[in-house]
Amino acid sequence: MTSPISSNWFYYTTMASLVQASSAANQTGNSANPLNGSSNNTSMFMSLLSSMMQGGEMDPSMLAALNPTANSDNGQMMAQLNNTYKPISVSLPASSTPVAAETVAQPAVPNLKTDLNFKPIQFLKLENTLGGKLSGTSAHFINAGKKYDLDPNLLSAIAIHETGNGTSRAANEKNNIAGMMGKNGLRSYDSVEESIFDMARNLRQNYLNQGKTTIAAIGAKYAPVGAGNDPTGLNNHWVTGVNRQLNKLT
Repeated sequence: MTSPISSNWFYYTTMASLVQASSAANQTGNSANPLNGSSNNTSMFMSLLSSMMQGGEMDPSMLAALNPTANSDNGQMMAQLNNTYKPISVSLPASSTPVAAETVAQPAVPNLKTDLNFKPIQFLKLENTLGGKLSGTSAHFINAGKKYDLDPNLLSAIAIHETGNGTSRAANEKNNIAGMMGKNGLRSYDSVEESIFDMARNLRQNYLNQGKTTIAAIGAKYAPVGAGNDPTGLNNHWVTGVNRQLNKLT
């Protein structure tokens, strides 16, 4: 990168040109001489110019002899020649790196694509469908779907089927909206939101990532027919019930 050309450089370059022109004119017999025809002035100026270009300091007497009648502006410019060139160091601000708001849980099988992956849904339709304990939880189903790459309508359909659309005892007493089981039976959650995210985590890690990518395949493990904890045979209707609710939402 080159530095800007200063006004001093132009001034003395012009003077050098005049000196050279004067010298040439003298050789051809021309009596006009911008510097009074003095050969000493010519050699003095060239010495001055050479010193300037080499970055050295110049003899003040040489400057005075060259331009004794300089006004205050020219004197200031000539005084500046005594200072060696000092490049200005410019520090550019470091590029800022965007800070991730929240680390999104990535599927264990990132290339797995199914009909149950996350997709946009009709928010108002879902909001108007959810009832009871599920009322006002549409955003939680959407956020859980984004985090675990699951269709929010699938999560909603399972919750609606499992809780009778937010009216079951498990939903009202334990905030359990997905029939999730623990060591002591149905799990209890601090909030419905927590239950929704736990259901989504379970479906992603233990079902879709294991190759169970249809509602029928999920139901065979999620609500197996003839299970010991299903004495009334409700699991027989799990796949049909979840599909029905999903069709209503899409």
